[in-house]
Amino acid sequence: MEYSFARGVSLPGMRHGAMRTRANLRVVPAARPVSVGATRRMLGSAIHGSAGAAALRADDAEVAVRVAYELLLAGHRYLDLRNEGEFGGGHPARAVNVPYTYSTGSGMTKNPHFVQQVSAIFGRDDEIIIGCRSGKRSLMAAAELCSAGFTAVTDIAGGFSTWRENGLPVNGR
Repeated sequence: MEYSFARGVSLPGMRHGAMRTRANLRVVPAARPVSVGATRRMLGSAIHGSAGAAALRADDAEVAVRVAYELLLAGHRYLDLRNEGEFGGGHPARAVNVPYTYSTGSGMTKNPHFVQQVSAIFGRDDEIIIGCRSGKRSLMAAAELCSAGFTAVTDIAGGFSTWRENGLPVNGR
């Protein structure tokens, strides 16, 4: 069986729903169910560069929200990149909020202390699931964190809005 990591994570046999590939942002239906352990092994190979895994850029470690939820249940930690107002409107249980951008009078500005703030909370080898509202900020943040030496960063395809649309548990409003 072949797994392609060249353009986003598109693993056949993922449990629940569908997965989005970044190449064309289309939805690909999932095939047969796969256990959380098998999913973690597949993703771990891609993220950590185990033998046989294709080269993976930081922004390519992206998974569907239901897979992200299962990883959260299996012990990964959730880093919410949305601003404090968005976070206060609802977030996954036990999520940690470190905004990637801030609203200013002239628009959005990148948080200049983002990597330092994340480093104060997470270790470089912690298994981190990151999400924002729609998935755009988290793609940039994933690349930045991996460049800073974080080794197990996984982005949620579609962000928190997709999390909520899939009826996954939310704390807050």
